[in-house]
Amino acid sequence: MTEIDFSQQWYYLVLCAVVCYFIGCFNFAVLISHLKKKDIRDIGSGNPGTMNMTRTFGLKVGAINFFCDVIKGGLPAVIGWIIFKDYVFAGTDILVSDFIRYFCGTFVIIGHIFPVTMKFKGGKGIASTMGLFSFALPCEQWWYFPIAVVFLFGVLAYIAITEWGSMGSLIGVSGLTIWQTALFLVRYEKELLNPWVVTLLLMLFLINFLTWFAHRKNIIRLLAGEERHTAVKKKKKKYE
Repeated sequence: MTEIDFSQQWYYLVLCAVVCYFIGCFNFAVLISHLKKKDIRDIGSGNPGTMNMTRTFGLKVGAINFFCDVIKGGLPAVIGWIIFKDYVFAGTDILVSDFIRYFCGTFVIIGHIFPVTMKFKGGKGIASTMGLFSFALPCEQWWYFPIAVVFLFGVLAYIAITEWGSMGSLIGVSGLTIWQTALFLVRYEKELLNPWVVTLLLMLFLINFLTWFAHRKNIIRLLAGEERHTAVKKKKKKYE
């Protein structure tokens, strides 16, 4: 392993942050809806995300949008891992690739939720967050991928059955966060006070917090019994 000192090569982190933020700013829901001669921001809930796309254009379009956002959240993490997989932080045995995957993902999600290109009013980051978590660990061990797939389809099944899109999304993201946080707690149990490990764990918390924060209005409506259902079954029938 090669050591890297980010106090001297800090510009790598700045570059990753800027590039990933602008990747996050690219919104597939807006692009797809424009291809259909509409603007998803003027329809339904106005949210440029998978749920509103599904309600508006049907299950197939919603699924395309979902998987595009999954790739958007996951691919930067994979690239970061490939670039830094042979590096450790100077003076430690902490893998830079463990840190950089979630560093890249965090800025993609921030860009998705608060895009400068859309006056900081973006989507809610669920699909991109699931993409990050689904791609991050399989980079190092292929058998993590089936676990991530089970989480993804478990969330989709929950939403299809209960029609509670926001609740299913938050449960899925929280489950993935807990799983991957637990893994790094075990991996670095002897170095939990190392600043890089602390920052990694804080990023995992931040990612989860951002998705909950983006759903704050949905949570209020859920508690008040006023949340809209995501009628996947009806949409499927309507658009088939």
